[in-house]
Amino acid sequence: MNLETPKKFRGLVNQAHQVAENYFRPISRKYDKAEHAYPKELDLLAALLDGMNAGSPDAIGATSASKRGAAREQQEGIKNGGNLSALLGVMELCWGDVGLLLAMPRQGLGNAAIAAVANDEQLARFSGTWAAMAITEPGCGSDSAAIRTTAIKDGDHYVLNGEKIYVTSGERADAVVVWATLDKSLGRAAIKSFVVEHGTPGMSVTRLEKKLGIKASDTAAISFSDCRVPAANLLGNPEIDVQKGFAGVMETFDNTRPLVAGMAVGVAKASLDRTRELLKKVCKLDYRTPLLSVSHAEATLYRLEAEWEAARLLTMKAAWMADNKLPNSKEASIAKAKAGRVANEVTLKCVELAGALGYGEDELLEKWARDSKILDIFEGTQQIQLLIVARRLLGKSSSELK
Repeated sequence: MNLETPKKFRGLVNQAHQVAENYFRPISRKYDKAEHAYPKELDLLAALLDGMNAGSPDAIGATSASKRGAAREQQEGIKNGGNLSALLGVMELCWGDVGLLLAMPRQGLGNAAIAAVANDEQLARFSGTWAAMAITEPGCGSDSAAIRTTAIKDGDHYVLNGEKIYVTSGERADAVVVWATLDKSLGRAAIKSFVVEHGTPGMSVTRLEKKLGIKASDTAAISFSDCRVPAANLLGNPEIDVQKGFAGVMETFDNTRPLVAGMAVGVAKASLDRTRELLKKVCKLDYRTPLLSVSHAEATLYRLEAEWEAARLLTMKAAWMADNKLPNSKEASIAKAKAGRVANEVTLKCVELAGALGYGEDELLEKWARDSKILDIFEGTQQIQLLIVARRLLGKSSSELK
């Protein structure tokens, strides 16, 4: 694996950085203070990105994150494809603002889920749809297999009943990818994902959450009461395969976890860059000087930069493996665990290093510290990622190692 950004993606990365610097940063504080207000500025930006990405398999958005293209092009050898390009774009955009990225039309985590497991007909039908992701329930957090929302087959439809919470873009998105079980008695093997479009009778947004960070992004609770969803909206294989179990649905995470890790890498980089600028006024920041000979502030910054670089490389590896159709479940969890933890530590430490300046609203450092916390929680908490990694390393099943 090459450690540099592939040459063919440098244009995309540069464009994403320009968007982050000149479009996201100027409105970042505005929508941090105006929680639940929709950032109207994103409509034009989304249209521009649609034009940039049209017809390109290596685009910036979440819809690029799929192993499908890798399967077709595997015979061509090593590939840098949609997963890596989406990741690099996400890193740069989150250098600008995580909440605004999550509020971007047609770039929800549900779009990555559709890209990961939908068939060709569904890909075409849901093209251009903004899709949120609904997994968490009041009694089911990190253990996705404990889902209690049900989907009962009724003719050409499935009838959904249950409640989902903490749905990112749950109110604004065109549709929501909902995880539900076809048969509770069969456990995780019976869990499938459904695309439920807003306006479907029986689906309703019950509340919007007030949050610590990512305030530009709406986070909703959604209830389903005898909600009839076309059978054609079940993503992937409708058959319950007890042998394969949960693997089909969980493939989604192999694509989305590196993207969330990329969000963490992006916001951590923003904090490091700004802190370095502030420390230059009082520190030499000469990397040739031994650590024992520099100030505590300098030594801390260097250590944080090393941790950030490790998180970045692990994250890129997970996406690169997906592009080359290599099993990357363990690597996706490693990247998510490392990047989530690093982002939390980096952003908080940068607030400390900047002193009173880092704690006030004159700087975005305090906002980045708040925004980063969710990146260690959603798409599977730190503890769940470590549990998954342990299972993979030890060859244990979920029932053998809890």
